[in-house]
Amino acid sequence: MGRVTVRRPVLRIRGDKRSQRPDTLAAEEPMEIRVGGKPLTITMRTPGHDFDLAAGFLVSEGVVRSESDIAGIRYCLGTAEDGSNTYNVVDVLLASGVAAPDASLERNFYTTSSCGLCGKASLDAVRTTSTWQVGDDPLRLDADVLAELPDKLREAQKVFDSTGGLHAAGLFTAGGELLGVREDVGRHNAVDKVIGDAVRSNRLPLRETILMVSGRASFELVQKAIMAGIPALAAVSAPSSLAVELAADAGLTLTGFLRGDSMNIYTGTHRLQQSPQPA
Repeated sequence: MGRVTVRRPVLRIRGDKRSQRPDTLAAEEPMEIRVGGKPLTITMRTPGHDFDLAAGFLVSEGVVRSESDIAGIRYCLGTAEDGSNTYNVVDVLLASGVAAPDASLERNFYTTSSCGLCGKASLDAVRTTSTWQVGDDPLRLDADVLAELPDKLREAQKVFDSTGGLHAAGLFTAGGELLGVREDVGRHNAVDKVIGDAVRSNRLPLRETILMVSGRASFELVQKAIMAGIPALAAVSAPSSLAVELAADAGLTLTGFLRGDSMNIYTGTHRLQQSPQPA
């Protein structure tokens, strides 16, 4: 497996003091996703939970919808310059009867860790029809529970403690119980890993759950939540205008600027339970 962190020398300047010491960095390496041996896309990711990443990506693109759609996932081993094996190519074998990805999904460019899949031909190509409708999900939200999610997510970030350079995505119940967390240099990869873990354990659709992300809420993250049947997405930073538009169209509850007891709920406010008013 690839390394999650790497050590590199750094010159530290603290006021008038200088020192040379090794620093721990979050690893970033390319990973190619193949389907049935055919290359589909390349993403820059932090090694680890690669099978979850591949499965989650295929859920987001509407290729697979359940564990039964996947016959197997394996590494295609390559050889590095030092003769060691690399683990940067993952091949997903679809179950019999599951259609291969549409040719329009094939990427002639790589996916960056910062922005996810870029360069799709049109907005319509991104608005993949979901198997599940999140608008009718019975999830009810408590503002006090939402306020606790960023700290709970941060506490679950193991690699962030040593690098300070990883995003995280966590899946929570309506009561704030953590169901799963993944870290990655890319926001979209962290979300794909969380969703991939769920699909590989046959837990889709993820009804009555909340997806909490450590960065901003982009259009793509809203899309991924909808494709996995997640009715609520919360982010510590701002959403984009297209993210709000898609969330409103789908009936997803979108919360941004979630910091302490302060938050903005952009869509799906009907899910928020009213707190008792003081007498």
